[in-house]
Amino acid sequence: MKEKTPKDLGFHMPAEWEKHEAVWFSWPYDKESFPEKVEKVEDAFSEIIKIISQSERVELLVVDEAMKKRAIKKLTERKCDLSAVNLHLKDYADVWFRDYGPMFIVNRNKKQTAMVDWDYNAYGKFPELLKDDKIPFQIKDFLKLSHHFKPGIVMEGGSIEVNGRGTLMTSEQCLLNKNRNPHLKKSDIEKYLSDYLGVSHFIWLKRGILGDHTDGHIDDFARFVDPTTVVYAWESDEADGNHEILKENLEILKNSTDQNGNNLNLISLPMPRIKDERGNKLPASYANFYIGNKTVLVPIFSQQNDSQALKILQAAFPERKVIGIDCSDLICGGGAIHCVSQQQPAL
Repeated sequence: MKEKTPKDLGFHMPAEWEKHEAVWFSWPYDKESFPEKVEKVEDAFSEIIKIISQSERVELLVVDEAMKKRAIKKLTERKCDLSAVNLHLKDYADVWFRDYGPMFIVNRNKKQTAMVDWDYNAYGKFPELLKDDKIPFQIKDFLKLSHHFKPGIVMEGGSIEVNGRGTLMTSEQCLLNKNRNPHLKKSDIEKYLSDYLGVSHFIWLKRGILGDHTDGHIDDFARFVDPTTVVYAWESDEADGNHEILKENLEILKNSTDQNGNNLNLISLPMPRIKDERGNKLPASYANFYIGNKTVLVPIFSQQNDSQALKILQAAFPERKVIGIDCSDLICGGGAIHCVSQQQPAL
């Protein structure tokens, strides 16, 4: 008898703006990701956790007792309410919890939360990060969830975006990349996403922004802000390498619909323009925001477009407070606020 899928059992992945029970992070420490910047990245994490913990519980991984004490010290200095923060000792390599942590799905009729534990291969590029694949299994017992589903294919949280009503956005550059699941066709991948996340309609954009070592994660350039509205990253400078990439994605969005055939409402977000010390473009984007229960935390970079991006997103989230977090140091590791977080939905 064929084993029932999460979709068969009534599970689906909620939209990020739906209420959260908690949010998960891993405390930063990797000096290879953040050479000479670890302490500054800790400061950014402390601010993020301080704000988010005011409206949802924080589950925070640390690698040992010394790091636990350091994290507590940093959070205390920020006047963070530590009663809203649970610390877990786990052996992890890096901070990108959205990519290696579980995706959470719910069956609200039965009041059940479950995890989908995809395989994590560190984008086929970073063998030193492969031990992070074990984290979902290691936190399974703490969570005491009704189900632990393991599809057996490579997938990262930053590669998909859902509206909670049946539509999923992703990019061909990422999910059809030969360094993920070369044995699977697009239709095979859609079947897995449908079975395990409860979606039925797909929007495939083409490529992600330059400098992105994750090969086109969607959370850097296109995000749902309500069931029919997408904010998309836009580079107005035609000489910039991101211009043609984002123009192609915009044309696809203009011709896309939601699961009911409704046209999408589209909101343009400007791009910051950040380079590293060697002059290489970093994958900085205002689209890499986190939608919390009462706040939206947006990465900013001391750029002229910061204030415009915050104003646009505040209009998109009128019932939440939009707050900019300086991610000038965090982005040097290749990601920002959405990349380091994973929401656990409430029932």
